[in-house]
Amino acid sequence: MSERREARLPEDPTGIQEPHDVLAAEEFAMPARSLRDIPPDPTGIQEPHDTLAAEEFAMPTGGGIEAGDGGFDPRTLLPAGVLLLVVAILLRRLRS
Repeated sequence: MSERREARLPEDPTGIQEPHDVLAAEEFAMPARSLRDIPPDPTGIQEPHDTLAAEEFAMPTGGGIEAGDGGFDPRTLLPAGVLLLVVAILLRRLRS
């Protein structure tokens, strides 16, 4: 079991011995961006000045009302109660 078997790779059908597959990135160069492509900043500020919202406003941490101990929350019955009230009002109007 200690013997390691060598993988048998198929021969190159072209018969070329040296590497001949070329990546597209090597074959086709991307054009460089010129200064005319970038519009000037309307404020006239040269250094970077835009900040991401993640840097300005911290995300709230857990531990609020939603992160309870898994017990029953009576607010979960509120949508069902509103729905029952609407159905009761509609039934009362239909009977009158």
